[in-house]
Formats: sequence, structure tokens, C-alpha cells
Amino acid sequence: MGEKPEGAELDEQGLGWKNTQGKGNAEDTVSSGIEGAWTTNPTQWDNGYFYLLFNYEWELQKSPAGAWQWEPVNIKEEDKPKDAHETGNRNNPIMTDADMAMIKDPEYRKISERFYKDPAYFEQVFAKAWFKLTQRDLGPKSRYLGADVPSENLIWQDVVPEVDYSLSNLEINELKDKLINSGLSRTELINTAWDSARTYRGSDFRGGANGARIRLAPQKDREGNEPDRLQKVLSKLTEIQSSLSKKVSFADLIVLGGSAAIEQAAKDAGIAIEVPFSPGRGDATEAMTDAESFSDLEPLHDGFRNWLKKHYDVQPEELLLDQTQLLGLTAPEMTVLMGGMRVLGTNYGDSEHGVFTNKKEY
Repeated sequence: MGEKPEGAELDEQGLGWKNTQGKGNAEDTVSSGIEGAWTTNPTQWDNGYFYLLFNYEWELQKSPAGAWQWEPVNIKEEDKPKDAHETGNRNNPIMTDADMAMIKDPEYRKISERFYKDPAYFEQVFAKAWFKLTQRDLGPKSRYLGADVPSENLIWQDVVPEVDYSLSNLEINELKDKLINSGLSRTELINTAWDSARTYRGSDFRGGANGARIRLAPQKDREGNEPDRLQKVLSKLTEIQSSLSKKVSFADLIVLGGSAAIEQAAKDAGIAIEVPFSPGRGDATEAMTDAESFSDLEPLHDGFRNWLKKHYDVQPEELLLDQTQLLGLTAPEMTVLMGGMRVLGTNYGDSEHGVFTNKKEY
């Protein structure tokens, strides 16, 4: 093939290997070495893949390029795929080790047999998998547009029930008083609100305070959420919620508790502020939560609370920048949050490192 792409002439760089074999394409294409089609009719949607897997014995052969691949034994001529470039020719279909696993692994084989025997079921499962693959980063269903939005609620869409209540300014202020006088410290209220909100990911719109999933597994047990401290706060918020004369979601209580604590800290420092609060968050249930996928989203660092689960090749300050962009924060917002959190005594555990004040919680 000649020189490697990076060592080729300047006008050929960036174009990959220069193929001088025959036409350089079609039947003369140079590939990974795996050569062949997986089904009899590669351009059609059918069940030919499973038909070939279950109706033929397969043996290892070398492709024309010298790669090992699986080919069928004594295949019927009509089951061979037509050559993509040479009219009239048919070639053996091929499979890889991964394809062989579909019939050799006992558990995979059960799934494959069902797909083979029930094409309609396979079509349905494939459609759902394809939809999830292409829509996963769009966030909750409430963000979808158009006539093709599924009517069913899918667990991977992080379902959150819609709220059916509103709160007046008077009711909000009464709730703030209950939260501030609940016996919980300002730090405990702020940390819980922050830990709930910091899970938000602008990349796929997952996480965040809506749904109050911090009270569910796996979030309630995460090291970064200080489970013992968190459980104390959740127990008190449950007590407050059950004492209310009207319905208020746990998610709204968590956020309002943090807001009220910040206002109180500013008041004690001689500054009157009001943290804007908009009610309307719902509470997700365990049945609405895909705990397994949420386990993979566990925060392993939080520069705002000065916490790092362990040391990584990536430096903590770089992890902070990554967290900031996932949260959708600007550089000024990151700066003011860093300073604000560090003077409110919100460090992880009892660490004093990086606290920017002698008067914590003010």
C-alpha cells in the first residue's frame, strides 16, 4: 500500500491509505480484512441474519485478505448474497466471533431463538432499541415535539410526574419558616439542595433536582452525598411534608430549603436578599427510576464542595471545569458559586481546606 498516511505526500495526507490496487475501490477495496455480507439480502429488512445462524454449521475460514472469519458449511446457492460489484457472482456470507456468540452462548441463544421464531417481536424490540439509541440525549419526554412522540412512559426517559398544585408567595414564605426552624442547619439544607441539583447534565438533560431522586437508590447511598447526613435531612423533610395541609413535592421542599438557608445566611451577615423560587417539581418513584443506569452517572468529584472520591489522571481543577460545563454554568457563575459555597460551610465532611472565610455559614 505504500507510505503510511502521515508519511505520504502532502496532497494525499488526511485521505487515508492510497489504494493503487486495481480500481482502488469496489472489488479492489482494501478493508479491515473481514470480507463478506452478513445476510442473503443485505439491502433488505428481513430475518435472514437469524435464518443463516440457525440453519447452517459455521467454520473458521480466512478471508481473501487473510483475516479469520466464520463461513457456512455447504450453503445453498440461493442463500449466498449476490456480489456487490461483479454481476452474476455469489459469495459466502460471513460471521464474526460476536455473531457466533448469538447461538453459542446459552443466554444469548434463548434471545436469538425468540427473535428468529417471532419476527414481529424482533421488529418491535429493534424499533424500541433504535429509538432509544437515537433519542437518548434529548432528555425527558416533555421536550419532545411532533406527532410521533410515544404515548407510553419509558423508564430511560427519567419520568417525573407532573405536579397538580401551586404555591402563593405567602405559602412559600410559611414553608421557608418551617424549613429554617426545623432543627436542620443551614449547611445541611444547602448541601442537600446542591447535591440534588448538581447531578444535572446539560449533555443529555438527565439528573437535577426535579424528581427528587436523591432520596432513592442509588443516589441516597452515594459517597459524595454523605448518606448519614443526607438521611437526617430526608427524614426531617418527610416529617415536614406529612404535616402540611396541602400537597407539596419533596423536590420543591429540597430546593426551597436550600434557598431559605442562603437567604438566612445573608440576613445574619446584614444583607437582605431573596433567592428566586419557582415551584412545580415532581417526585419520581422507584418504579420510574432506572437505578442501574443512574449508577453509571455517579459524580466522582465536586470542586464546589471540595470533594474528590479518589485521585485520577485528570487533575481536580480540570474535573471542576468538566462539572461546570455539564451543569451549563458560565465562568462568572462558576466563580460566584465556588466562593459562595466555600463561605457557607458546605465542604464535604468536616474539611476546613479551601474554606474562604473565618465565619462559616455567613
